[in-house]
Amino acid sequence: MRAWVVRAGENGEREHTALEKGILLVGWQGLGNLTDITTREGIKAAVAAAYPDEGPYTVGNWTGQLYRFVHEIQSGDLVVLPLKTWRVAIGRVAGGYEYRADAADGPRHVRRVEWLVKDIDRQSIQPDLQNSMGSLLTVFELSRFAAAERIAALAEGEPDPGRPDADEFAAGLTEPAKLYEEVRRRAADEPLTLSVRDFLAVWGVQRRYPAAVEQIKNDLDERGLTTVPPFTDGSIDSKVAILAGGAEPDEAGTSAVTRLTGSTGLTSTVQSALHAVSGLPDPESLPQTVAYRVSNLESANRMPQCVRVGDSIKTAMTLMVLRGYSQLPVLDTDGRLRGVVSWESVGRAHLADPQATLEAAMVRGLEADRSDDLLDWIGTIQQYGYVLVRDHDHKVCGLVTASDLTVQFGTRVRPFVLVEEIEQRLRRVVDRCIPLDRIRAVVPGRRASRINSAANLTFGAYGHLLKDPDNWACLGWAIDQEHFLAALGECRQFRNSLMHFSPDPVTDDQLLPAQGLLELLRSMDPQN
Repeated sequence: MRAWVVRAGENGEREHTALEKGILLVGWQGLGNLTDITTREGIKAAVAAAYPDEGPYTVGNWTGQLYRFVHEIQSGDLVVLPLKTWRVAIGRVAGGYEYRADAADGPRHVRRVEWLVKDIDRQSIQPDLQNSMGSLLTVFELSRFAAAERIAALAEGEPDPGRPDADEFAAGLTEPAKLYEEVRRRAADEPLTLSVRDFLAVWGVQRRYPAAVEQIKNDLDERGLTTVPPFTDGSIDSKVAILAGGAEPDEAGTSAVTRLTGSTGLTSTVQSALHAVSGLPDPESLPQTVAYRVSNLESANRMPQCVRVGDSIKTAMTLMVLRGYSQLPVLDTDGRLRGVVSWESVGRAHLADPQATLEAAMVRGLEADRSDDLLDWIGTIQQYGYVLVRDHDHKVCGLVTASDLTVQFGTRVRPFVLVEEIEQRLRRVVDRCIPLDRIRAVVPGRRASRINSAANLTFGAYGHLLKDPDNWACLGWAIDQEHFLAALGECRQFRNSLMHFSPDPVTDDQLLPAQGLLELLRSMDPQN
């Protein structure tokens, strides 16, 4: 059994139909019947023909989603439908793909589904599973962290059991003092290791904002502690070891870091991190900011599918067909990159020699270091579609594709768009309902004369303006003023934090207050 998300339109415009008629339905109205098209390449050709103005990336992306919807989703699988109300519905797929040619104005590509529950509060779902549901795709699988089993539990009315690998010990480190004590208590060859996410939670923060990073670094420095690798590197789920880096040398004259580097009883993750930190320069010479590294992308820390030197070209072709890949890295026995094989390179090799080997089909691969600035690689990834990622030992440790960038930056744009719409709606209703002299009254001193409309107000000024009973009465809204102003204040704090750079994405849970305020504003001022 697998679990999927199938959205009902970009803005949930089809969710009522989906729930009422017991169907999953996707768009792509320009596309005909896919029932008899059994291959990914066939669907790709149909998409390209139906949407001739779209580029290769879009065609490939749409092909993958439609192939999942038509062929990969099976009867009995679970499906999640995120709703505009910030709840979710869960159902069980009850039939194969259908094309409804008579649906002139509605979606024609459908699957039947039995809805098991329609009103699960998203806040009852653990953040990691919420994050997985946050993809911008219409059709995608929930495959990480035992998602299918957890979705099944939610459908049966049980609480989300959480990640099977969740660190219960980390949950008990509720303040820095407890972390310091735990590091001190442990033997030198058994360092405390946490995910960056759990490490930040000790200080009560969820993202690596500059102010939070500075506070944590200062706290660690005061106690002679360090994280390996630096907690500012890697994705939010990367692992770090917390060490007494400033402790004096032992009787043999070696530091804790050096001693642990030679230890054989550590996990590969910690061992690799210790080797990496042993070659770092003086920490005082390192930049104190959180850079946007290649390693901040989750896919840069996930070993890609590959073939090895000595494998046959048939092995590579079979894997590319099974996985729907355009290329595969070729690694040696030490995990280092020796080249890349692609459909194009295979075709060229076979033209020269029908009996060509994998080695003959290899071409030079694009390889970034996980510590490289991601922005330096965006153009290359956009041009070639991918870049492989290597660690400090020059072993391949990840693969970043154009699709990864699209999801990553699409997720980052969403909060800004949400806040901008909130501000636009506030400006419009204030300009329409409240006289200009009252708007100017909330701005102190000479600045008031330069206020020509609500567009000149800061976000925080709206709270002061609408706190006045007369101004609030001008709106004519039949809602609770106190709760609205509280939501407005919470949104202001969210907006301010958003303006500070952080390499960590904003989760749906963190977006929830601002999304709720926007839905309220849309209800009170329904004009587009």
